Amino acid sequence: MKPATKKIVICTVMVLVVASVVTGLKQSAARTEPRPKAAKAALSVTTTRPVQKQWPVQLPASGSIVAWQEAVISAETGGLRITALHADVGSRVKRGQVLAELARASVQAEVRRYEAALASARASLAKAKADADRARQVLGSGALSEQQINAYLAEEKTAQANVDLAEAQLAVQQVTLSQTRIVSVDDGVVTSRSAVLGQVVASGSELFRLQRQGRLEWQAEVDAKQLGVVKAGAKCEVTLSSGRVLSGTVRLAAPTLSTTTSRANVFVSLADDSGTKAGMFANGHIKAGEQPVLAVPESALVLRDGRSYLFEVGADNKVVRRLVTAGMHREGMVAIAGLSGESRIVTSGGSFLADGDLVTMVKE
Repeated sequence: MKPATKKIVICTVMVLVVASVVTGLKQSAARTEPRPKAAKAALSVTTTRPVQKQWPVQLPASGSIVAWQEAVISAETGGLRITALHADVGSRVKRGQVLAELARASVQAEVRRYEAALASARASLAKAKADADRARQVLGSGALSEQQINAYLAEEKTAQANVDLAEAQLAVQQVTLSQTRIVSVDDGVVTSRSAVLGQVVASGSELFRLQRQGRLEWQAEVDAKQLGVVKAGAKCEVTLSSGRVLSGTVRLAAPTLSTTTSRANVFVSLADDSGTKAGMFANGHIKAGEQPVLAVPESALVLRDGRSYLFEVGADNKVVRRLVTAGMHREGMVAIAGLSGESRIVTSGGSFLADGDLVTMVKE
């Protein structure tokens, strides 16, 4: 092969190799070039606007179920033994019903003694009156001295005073005799019994405690701000620990607050057939008028990290997360603050959204 031809072949081979290398590099660069990122698919959501409503102002409160009033039944006489008991804790009693009896023998003996004393005093009075009547008949005739006549008249007055004294003493003993029967002072339910059969009672010692008329009420505690809007006659809803909901009415609100807790008591009357027991604990709400609120469906509220959010749909169909303050819940709606009434908010699917997501509105 001639030297010139050899050079031409070598150059041609080199050109072909370089062209192959360049083509390979271009193809590799084309394979490694990043493809355009696909747009994120829009989430279909339903939207609505907040609505203005008039909702009752409900003041949350808690407290115990207590007796409307209690009555203490005590012994009115002392030194006598309990001989019979006719009521126990839980007994329903009527006014005047006998709850216990004390020994009556000694008191009855005293009654008979004073009855005899009264009879004797009346006999003495009869004799004194007869003497005084005769003295009046002979007055001025000289048959009796003036001194004797005055003595007869004085004896009549003394005898009358003795009769009055004997009657008073007998009345005292009769009252004591009636006090040997311990009776209920009102209709109600016996909540405590300290009387024991055979016990010698002292005057004034408590024997029974009565829940008057069987009436119970909710003693709710409120703070100073709540106390200012609570009025007698306001309606209440009381929720027992069992979940049962009762209706009640505010009977009265305490005029002062406790110096230790800075809270006041509100007494709420409950129905007689409420089925509650004194000592139960209950939560509830006291209705104190109405107020305008901005409300949204409960499903629109998203809870994250202990805070409440709503997702507002902007003009470009992108959502913006709004921090709001949630209030009372009622009829599937929740009162909110921190958002305008013209906002379009996501009512469903909000838990899957993030700030700035693109959405498609199904309906408004």
